[in-house]
Order: sequence, then structure tokens, then C-alpha cells
Amino acid sequence: MKSSRESALDTFLVDELTIDDESSFRHVALHGDLKQVLRDAGYRFRVLPPELAGRWERAQLLNLSFWGADTGGDVLVDRLLPADVLAHAAWHHLAHRALAGAPGTPPTASALFLGEAIASAFDLYLVGRLLGHAPDSSFLETQVPAMADAAEAAGLSADDFEALLEGVARDPERAFADLRELLSDTTAALFASGSVEEALAALVGFDNHRFAALLHHYELSNWVLYARAYAKSSPELEARVEAVDHAMRAAPVALDWLVAEWVMPALRSGRGPDEAGTGGRR
Repeated sequence: MKSSRESALDTFLVDELTIDDESSFRHVALHGDLKQVLRDAGYRFRVLPPELAGRWERAQLLNLSFWGADTGGDVLVDRLLPADVLAHAAWHHLAHRALAGAPGTPPTASALFLGEAIASAFDLYLVGRLLGHAPDSSFLETQVPAMADAAEAAGLSADDFEALLEGVARDPERAFADLRELLSDTTAALFASGSVEEALAALVGFDNHRFAALLHHYELSNWVLYARAYAKSSPELEARVEAVDHAMRAAPVALDWLVAEWVMPALRSGRGPDEAGTGGRR
């Protein structure tokens, strides 16, 4: 029998890992900034022990069962870090930085939902940025078919799905904002539902949304169940989340607001004001 130490997760800094598919993201300046945010924070990714290397189903179970505003889908099967997972983890880190209470304070459900909505909507933004620029990206090779399957299950035709992707590629920033709002609103409605009938009515209420056909591409039941198990109520922290949500909805470009309010301050605190970031250049 293996000892607990032999089965322990290893942890590695960003620069101790190999970033998979990073070349496909080179034209997305914000991706480089998110990488630097994690560098400056000393963020550590967890990696399965050598005897479990390659066991993606084990890593997936851990990622879906144990996540939060500060750690997202970041248990890796080996020391290969997908470029999109790097960005996802960075948004979770930034959400924790902006929305968390005192150390050791449990997160609020609204903070969990907002952090995951931002990280997940950024995946769609990246799809839009990479379509036509990096068609051989391994990120697109996995994300687009998975999205197509969800859209087909929701009744969207192949032609309509193609049109949806074309719209995302035309305006990735708008796609990010629209999906972020949908994910935030849907999870809040599901969390507030006291019965399956109420939950169904809540879901039906979003059927006319632009990205309704993609809704079940995301692990919303996991988000809600995790929040019910671990989140705590805090009027002060919930007001902070509400203020961020309102500011993003009111901003001409929600992603620019996040860059200005979350990314740039993190870069300035890590590298100094004269060295920090792209200034919103995406």
C-alpha cells in the first residue's frame, strides 16, 4: 500500500511547467498578462503524483469536487499546463483577490459564481480570438466540438451553431460580456430555487438568450452544489460582488473594466507601475 506521502499532490510554479499550445495565444496580449499575474503571485498548480500521471479522469474528479474563488480547474495530470487552463486559474485568483473576506473566511455563493462565470466566459472570448488566427490550436480542437455537442443537444442546427461562432469571432468582447451575464444570472437563479419546478422555470426563463444553447456546456449543477456545501452568507462581501457585477454590466466593454480594475492593479503590485501590463491592449 502506498503511503499518503507517495500519493500526495506535487505543486509547481508557472515557470516550472510547460505551457501547452501557448503559441496559439501569442496575439492575445491579455493572456500574457494573466500569466504574469500568476508568476507575481507565486501561484502554484497542483500535479498528480508520478504514479497517477496521465489519469485525466482522476484530475477531473478532483477539479470538479474541490474548487473555489482562489483555485479553479488546476489539478494537472502532469507538468503540461494547457494555455487556457492558465487563464482560467488566473481569473479565479483575481476573483479571490477582489472578492474574498479575511483569510480563512468561507466564500459567498455570489463570489463563487462570479469568479467561475468570468473564467468560463473568458474561454469563449479566447475561442473568438483564436478562430481565424490559430485554426490548429489544440484549445479549439477540444472546445469547439464540445460546444457543438451542447448546442446540438439544445436543438441548435449546425448552420446556426456556425453562425453563433461567427458572431463570437466578430466581437469576442461582447460574447464574453453576454455569456458572463448569462452564467451569473442562471447560477443565481438555480441557487435560489427551492424545488425542481422552480429550477426548471428559472432555466426556461433564459431560453431566448443568445447563448442559451451553450448553457449546458458548463458544469452549473456542480457550481450550485459546491456553493450550497461550502459558501457562507456575508452581506458585506455580497455587496462587493453586486458592485462588481453592476460595474461590468454598465461598462462599455466589460473585459476592459476587468483589465483596469483587476489585472492592472495585480501587475502593478507585482512589478511596479512602470513595468505593468498592456494597459488594456487585448
